[in-house]
Amino acid sequence: MNTVERPARPGGTLVGIGLGMVFALGIAFTAYMLIGSWGGAYWIYTTAVAVVMCALALLRERRRLWTAAAGVAVAAVAVVVSLVADLPQEPSPPAALALAVLVGSSTRTLPALPAVAVAAGGAGVIALAWASGPTSVTVLATVPVLGGLVAGPLLRAFAPGRSDGE
Repeated sequence: MNTVERPARPGGTLVGIGLGMVFALGIAFTAYMLIGSWGGAYWIYTTAVAVVMCALALLRERRRLWTAAAGVAVAAVAVVVSLVADLPQEPSPPAALALAVLVGSSTRTLPALPAVAVAAGGAGVIALAWASGPTSVTVLATVPVLGGLVAGPLLRAFAPGRSDGE
């Protein structure tokens, strides 16, 4: 049975709703803060990146590998574009949280090789953010992604009923 055929668990649905609310509030707050500090239309780019990242994180149950790979790619491109175009630094806190969810979820559930690739990609995005300049945004991006890098393998190791063949 694949994830599309499996009925949604009530707990999983509630987690998805809660995560969606956190994402929406985070995106709105970040946009509000950018409007106040950067002015103009700078908030549009950060908001667009965060919306895409958060949507991928909420859709992670459908295709874990593809949503995680797309999330890592979007985050990496966003960091480079924000650096080159002199836009607010990426990943923003909501985008970093979405990246952490994608990395943690995939390292918990994917086979070993794809899980390691996604984890390396997430770490690479954070390294790229640090290379673009250490700021409070970089720290706010690093903390949740590190949490995902730690929590995913721990949950994988201690998952009840998990055999080595999964």
